Amino acid sequence: MLTKKKKLSKKEIKEDTLVTSYYKAYGYFEENRSKLLLYGGALVVLIIAVVFYIQHKNSRNQEANTHLSKVMSLYDNGSYLEAIEGRAGSNLLGLKKIVEEYGSTENGEIAKVYLANAYVMLGKHEEALTYYEDFSGSNKLFKASALAGEAGYYAAKGEYEKAADLYLKASKVSKENVLNPEYLLKAGINFMQAGNNEQAKEMFENVRDNHNTSAAFREVDRYLVQVN
Repeated sequence: MLTKKKKLSKKEIKEDTLVTSYYKAYGYFEENRSKLLLYGGALVVLIIAVVFYIQHKNSRNQEANTHLSKVMSLYDNGSYLEAIEGRAGSNLLGLKKIVEEYGSTENGEIAKVYLANAYVMLGKHEEALTYYEDFSGSNKLFKASALAGEAGYYAAKGEYEKAADLYLKASKVSKENVLNPEYLLKAGINFMQAGNNEQAKEMFENVRDNHNTSAAFREVDRYLVQVN
């Protein structure tokens, strides 16, 4: 005599599905044990390598910061050549050596801008341009400073349009940069010298209308009258 098939409850169906899924997963693991263990081991090695790399990079960046802090007193006092070269027979590394050894770190990138500035102060503009152009750090203030440094180089060479574009680019790196009005003013001056009075006027009006507490604001009117 046939008996009526028992209807499974939702709970029993769910439990049966879980059991089936478990055995499927277990079966897959058993069939592919060696591959999974190999891939898992490789993943662990990769994670360890990444952690080690980050720790090493952070350590190098801290070392660069220590050396940079030591040499900045020379830079701030105007001892630019000594700041570049460091002090022989001491552990005080110059900016050039810091860039050579730590240039790939964030503080090493910052050292490039100070090194370039020091070269400018010594009249070595070609050397300065090399380091301004080489800057690739993430600090926005130093990025803008490097662009402005490039702009100064081309302005001195009489390449006013190029200088103006670089100053304008520097002013757009960060809205919070207090030097933006100065960059805009210099962009306007260089546009004016390039014969582009319309663009120059736009720069000067930007300073006049949006930066009325800046030092650039106090100078802008004398340039505005030249392009109106």
